[in-house]
Amino acid sequence: MNLRHLLRLSRWARHPPSARRVILVFAVVALCLALAGLEWAGVLPEGFGLDPRPPAPKPQSLP
Repeated sequence: MNLRHLLRLSRWARHPPSARRVILVFAVVALCLALAGLEWAGVLPEGFGLDPRPPAPKPQSLP
């Protein structure tokens, strides 16, 4: 952790977020987990997935 993270954590400890913001964050995390679970189960239609793309070319080594 760098100093910036420690300063933000200390500020958060002195002024915690409101209950409404905590609920919002948990709702967003729950929505993301639900979408990931539906994708893993194969329930989502094909339009929600990403198009497969070819792998990136490997860099050539110098002779």
